[in-house]
Amino acid sequence: MADSHDGAATSGAAETAVERRENAAPSPGVAVARTDRVPNPGFPPERLRVTDMDPAKEKQAERTVSGLFLLSVVGSVLAVVAYIAFPIDEADPSSIRLNNLFLGLGITLGLLGIGIGAVHWSKALMHGHELVEQRHPTRGSDETRAKALEIFSESNKESGFTRRSLVRNTLIGAIVATPIPAVVLFRDLAPAEDPIGLLRHTMWEAGTRLTRDPSGTPILASEVTIGSAFHVIPDGLAQLESHKLEEKAKAAVLLMRLPVDRLNETEERRSWSYDGIVAYSKICTHVGCPVALYEQQTHHLLCPCHQSEFDVANHAAVIFGPAARPLPQLPISVDDEGYLIATSDFTEPVGPSFWEREL
Repeated sequence: MADSHDGAATSGAAETAVERRENAAPSPGVAVARTDRVPNPGFPPERLRVTDMDPAKEKQAERTVSGLFLLSVVGSVLAVVAYIAFPIDEADPSSIRLNNLFLGLGITLGLLGIGIGAVHWSKALMHGHELVEQRHPTRGSDETRAKALEIFSESNKESGFTRRSLVRNTLIGAIVATPIPAVVLFRDLAPAEDPIGLLRHTMWEAGTRLTRDPSGTPILASEVTIGSAFHVIPDGLAQLESHKLEEKAKAAVLLMRLPVDRLNETEERRSWSYDGIVAYSKICTHVGCPVALYEQQTHHLLCPCHQSEFDVANHAAVIFGPAARPLPQLPISVDDEGYLIATSDFTEPVGPSFWEREL
């Protein structure tokens, strides 16, 4: 009985202690104060520059920066002048050297002037004191945005962008002038004539023999076996003295022979092939890359640049890739000696399909 009474008393005391702990206010956590923390060294004292202490040096640095920006403007203008004054003559290889030399010098001055000027401006005239930029959410509160405007205004004062009108104006002039050489160069890449007309007409015409590239040897129809592929140029191209590359880029052709029963020809194009031999433009209708890979078993042509694939058995229709239209077909036949000849030029422009937008 005594043991039972003592056990009950002990159990009651334990329950009372648990209740007191549950009802008691939470006690503060116990933190360990570290005594070996590395103190924040802060920023080193700002070291004043010569331009900070001497107004004359500051003015001199401002003139130097402006001079570099002006040099950039002069270089950009000289690049355009050099491009016009030293044109490239195909008959004179030295003209390429002169054109590249002076054009490169002008562009170099234009880019170096604005680059070195901007660096010298930040090093010599803008404030050089260190600061810490706190991270903030992507869209800050109104107070944060107001603070950002304040910082922007302060930065404007420190850099002197609005106050130093000479530096500002020459910088704007250099920025405006820098793209001018690029605009002139890229604009001059476009043909002076109508590109649709230039791409619609090539060296192919009725009676022009198909010849091997690059030897210029005529091709007999009997030489073209099933599964073979010939890289073809028009007869006379190898003898051209000028614009040879331009003409070849338009007139290059791939010649292949398929079993006649594998050709799915439309009625109006049945006369464009000869005994299973067909000829298609080698210039991809995507961006003008050479379609140079032929798969004998499937009769597919592949452009290795952007993976456009064409089905020769079905008028070189696009079966894969970014090309927008089939390869133009060259109508062919044979002459009295058995050599393959063209019966006309291409009936549509060769190359990329940009011209279709104007039709």
